[in-house]
Amino acid sequence: MTAAKPSLGGAEQPLKGIALICLAVLLFASHDALSKYLSGFYAIVMVVWARYVVHTVLMLVVFVPRSGFSAVVRTRRPGLQLARALCLIGTSLFFTTGLRYIPLAEATAVNFLAPLLVTALSVPLLGERVSRHQWLAVIAGFLGVLIVVRPGGVLFTPAILYPLCSAFCFGCYQLLTRKLSGIDSPTTSNFLTGILNSLIMTALVPFFWTTPSLSHALFMLGLGTCGMLGHMLLTQAFRHAAPAMLAPFSYGQIVFAGLYGYLLFEHMPDLFGIVGIAVICLSGLAVAWTQRRA
Repeated sequence: MTAAKPSLGGAEQPLKGIALICLAVLLFASHDALSKYLSGFYAIVMVVWARYVVHTVLMLVVFVPRSGFSAVVRTRRPGLQLARALCLIGTSLFFTTGLRYIPLAEATAVNFLAPLLVTALSVPLLGERVSRHQWLAVIAGFLGVLIVVRPGGVLFTPAILYPLCSAFCFGCYQLLTRKLSGIDSPTTSNFLTGILNSLIMTALVPFFWTTPSLSHALFMLGLGTCGMLGHMLLTQAFRHAAPAMLAPFSYGQIVFAGLYGYLLFEHMPDLFGIVGIAVICLSGLAVAWTQRRA
């Protein structure tokens, strides 16, 4: 996810920012629910391919006529842009694979370790200082994962490594996004990521191709549309309110994921799962709160 700095005018409309981010995380949860459903019928590579191709085509339609193709794709750090794209495609592949084996709410919660990993990795990679309270929040977040996947529990399987790897890739993606934020525009970064990942997945998809039914093709179209609109709304949300203010509402994605899991896949987290998810959420909120104070 790419966050833009709020503008002076936009920062005066926090309720609009909150409404936009709530709608964005609903779309992200819808994207994940569609991914979980489609992964039961098609290869993971094909599902991820559909997501990026639709996303890229929509960006071509929306942004290229407005700014021109050369302006949108021009970057001063092509190496970092490629690394960013690879991190996001790693997130997609690991997370979608994990959804085959892990319930939606629990997988989403584990993926929300990413902000905590950003905090931990910002020390060696960006040279930033992290306070004792932030380190405690990071440790608490990993304890929350241990509660969710406690030894002897249903989720205590090697499959839990998929959302954990997804969280690590997404943390690296966020760090690279932060590094590129002062170099390239968010539109350029998102567009290049979409193009690069579409090309990579298009090269792989012939080896995994299964012709989808009409209904599944529409679901694939919806998959990419949810991803694209979610990112656009998220960017707009940060134009109207500060990131620290919006951070708590981003965890609404776990709530929406839980609702989808219950309504579509008949799964409800058990007591330990709910406690672990709460610990992960509170840890992430603690990091956001300490950053706001700083």
